[in-house]
Amino acid sequence: MSPIRKGGLGRGLGALLSDIEEESVIGSAETSEMLLSNIVPNIDQPRKQFDDVALSALVESIKKHGIITPLIVTPRPDGKYMIIAGERRYRAATAAGLVSVPVCVRECTPVQIDELSLIENIQREDLNPMEVARAIKKLMDDYGYTQEEAAERIGKARPTVANLLRLMDLSEAVQKLVESGHLSAGHARCLVVVADPALQWELAEKGRDDKMSVREFEKLVKNTISPKKKVEPVKQSLELKDMVVRMQRTFGTKVSLLGNDNKGRIFIDYYTPDDLSRLENMLAYLEQNYKA
Repeated sequence: MSPIRKGGLGRGLGALLSDIEEESVIGSAETSEMLLSNIVPNIDQPRKQFDDVALSALVESIKKHGIITPLIVTPRPDGKYMIIAGERRYRAATAAGLVSVPVCVRECTPVQIDELSLIENIQREDLNPMEVARAIKKLMDDYGYTQEEAAERIGKARPTVANLLRLMDLSEAVQKLVESGHLSAGHARCLVVVADPALQWELAEKGRDDKMSVREFEKLVKNTISPKKKVEPVKQSLELKDMVVRMQRTFGTKVSLLGNDNKGRIFIDYYTPDDLSRLENMLAYLEQNYKA
């Protein structure tokens, strides 16, 4: 395995390309034409979903204007060249009937290929959250990156990387909802605490297509897995209840009771200064008569 280069690769695609050019045997930044028949896609590239409508629009653009941004390719032992960045342009060029496309050839290590493919797609916002999560996990598994190192290499904050990796703990069915865009990454992360795949799916169905906010969905999930205990009503004697009714009639206001015959609290409400004054006069009358 090639040693991992430390450095400012988190700055993005341009910084990584500069590092590759410094190390590369070919090391050429020049653009040349290459036959499409000599180019093959990268089967390990992180992007798996390609929007048909957007691809069709790109095909029409290429027919009119050609390919403006060259593909980045790297040589293979069999004489072919593998795409590092630009598979969507490659697909569109093929559909448009082009015979050749502009390319930049660079010799890259396996880790550089994976990083370039991931960074290019992230910067173009071409990947859905699950594709990004799987690509980051591949970097960590294949090259021994920690979360901090993976975040640095792709130019993301470590908490962002951690949140993306949490999506890998979801069931396959829920992951597909995230891939298709029917469940946001924010909603999906709320489901990580749900161990049962069937319950995960049941809850995901309630939160899909933004039927509720992430905060509301989080509360739903929490209440589902840890339902609030029902508070048993306190048993109160008929005599105690009757006393509260008599107090309400006497004071002419709402009187509420919290507790039972053994202990508790009685609340007397007042709503205006006149109510308070009336209650004060009643209290004074009771005190006077009690002393007497």
